[in-house]
This record gives sequence, C-alpha cells and structure tokens, in this order.
Amino acid sequence: MELRELKYFLAVTREQSISKAAEALFITQPNLSRQMQNLEKEIGQRLFIRGTKKITLTDAGQLLRKRAEEIMELYNQTEAELHTPITDISGDIYIGGGESYVMGLIAKAAHSVRCDYPNVKFHLFSGDSGTISEKLDKGLIDFGIFIEPFDLSKYDHLRLPLYDTWGVIMRKDSPLAQKAYITPEDLWDKPIIRSRQSIGKNKIGEWFQKSEEELNIVATGNLLYNMSLLVEEGLGYAVSLDKIINTTGNSNLCFRPLYPELISHLDIAWKKYQVFPKCAEIFLKRLQENL
Repeated sequence: MELRELKYFLAVTREQSISKAAEALFITQPNLSRQMQNLEKEIGQRLFIRGTKKITLTDAGQLLRKRAEEIMELYNQTEAELHTPITDISGDIYIGGGESYVMGLIAKAAHSVRCDYPNVKFHLFSGDSGTISEKLDKGLIDFGIFIEPFDLSKYDHLRLPLYDTWGVIMRKDSPLAQKAYITPEDLWDKPIIRSRQSIGKNKIGEWFQKSEEELNIVATGNLLYNMSLLVEEGLGYAVSLDKIINTTGNSNLCFRPLYPELISHLDIAWKKYQVFPKCAEIFLKRLQENL
C-alpha cells in the first residue's frame, strides 16, 4: 500500500461516495474507482459495500480506516518535524493522559517552554491508560501520563512528585456526606457511578473487597464531569479522584476520601530510545528542572 492509496481511501470514507471523493481529490471518477479496486485486490478483502446512495465500509474497511488515519497522522507529524530548521525551536508536542489535577505540573512546564519558545505548540489527548499506551507505542504522541497501577517496563518514565487521592463525590444532602471518610461497607448497598478507568483489576476493585458483579453499579463513564452531572441528579455516588470536580463554595457536591486511604502516583512516560524533536527535548528537560 502506498500513502497515496491510503489518502484516496480516506477521502472515499469521508465522502461516502466515489464521485464526491474524486471531486475533492481533483482526479477522475474512473481513476479513483480503479485505485480502490486495486487496493481491495492487494488486501484480498472487500473494503466497501456499494449502495445506491452511499458507500459504507465492511469490517475490513473499518479496520483499514483506523490504521490509515494513524499512519497519515504519523506521516504528517514526521514531515513537519523534518521541515523545521535545526536553529528554529518550534514544532508540536503531543501529550496524552487521564483526568488528574497533577496535570497542572505538565501545564506549568508547557507554559515555561512557551514563554521562551512561542512557536512551540502543545496538543493534549484524554483517554484511559490503554488508549494512551497504544498511541505512545504507535508514535502518535510523544509523552503519556499514567496513573498507577500500570506496567511501565517497556518505557522510560519519570515519577511525578504529586499523587491523586481516591474518594467519593456525592450530593451534600446525601446520608454519607455526614461522614469524614467512606469505607467499603458504606457503598456495598449504594448505587455506584464508576469510572471505566478505575475499577476491576486495579486498586479500586481491591479496595471494595467485592467483585464488580456484587456491587450496585448504576452507571459508568470515562469523563468525571459527565459523571458528576449524574451525581447532582441523585443517580448515585461516583468513585473518583479528588480535585478534578469543584466541590467547594456553592457546589451541590462534596468529596469524601476513602478509608483505608487510597492514593495513586503518576508517571510521565516515553518510548525507550525515543529520538525527540528539539522542542520535545526542551519540554522534558524543563519538566525535570521544575520537579
């Protein structure tokens, strides 16, 4: 497969039409149709289901679209880095991580770099550890922020000095709001809103002393802000990290830490033997100096 073929393929998936994609690419429709037929022959599977009004993707086509988008993104990043003059400290830095107030350390280092090198741009991606690890492995991001526990043996990494505290977000008029801390037994019979990143084979699952099936989980989510809206409506109690949702002042919500206490350290990681663009080298050095 050539990059040109992947570019043409992605155009067809966006437009859902050979004719519209050909217009966008400034090539003829027969030429584009022939290119896609050759691509299907090369792969050995059908990529498209050609309907009367639009084209849809087969399972193989959906997989190729995902990989093609990743390949094109990596190609564009590499091309931008190679076209940046050695003497010109500019470029893009890609960082992925989950929700945590510890990201403030990353923001502080980013601001410091921008003050000295205003042509450097930062791009943040949110996701769970699995998603961030996949992007890091494929070179789609330069750095990943991981909340323990996570196996970092295949990466170089740096432990961040702050840590996250686990607890429960609830309405201030909830019965458990009168307690100073929350025990596993307090939640065994309560409706729980859980993060898809925080339960199962990790610390939170062990802390509950019960399997996920034994708990009354009424909702799940991967963004704490959306989960907090469910808490406000009285749907249940959200197990989460502290200092992400504002629970002070006029907020209807409050946060209570878990007992036994549960904390998670964070690490910033990058691929071993990574060759960074100059701007990423400067960012990592600035972060280390700040720490």
